[in-house]
Amino acid sequence: MQPVNAERHWSRTSRLMWLMMFLWAFFSFIIHWFVKDLNSITVLGFPLGFYMAAQGSLIAFVVMLFIFAKRQDTIDRQEGVAE
Repeated sequence: MQPVNAERHWSRTSRLMWLMMFLWAFFSFIIHWFVKDLNSITVLGFPLGFYMAAQGSLIAFVVMLFIFAKRQDTIDRQEGVAE
């Protein structure tokens, strides 16, 4: 891989990584700090705060894993470093 391509590949990979880290922190900490406020909203008969703490964050993490894998594969293919 050319040095220019390596820099662009790392730049795009780094940006994706930081976005995923922000989303992870959001669903891990920020949502849970506002559980009491979110409990005033009801989803499928359950308070939203309870749902996000019990199921929503876990679902978000799994979805994030699939999105990250797909986006990283796209970046790798575009930059010519795919397996």
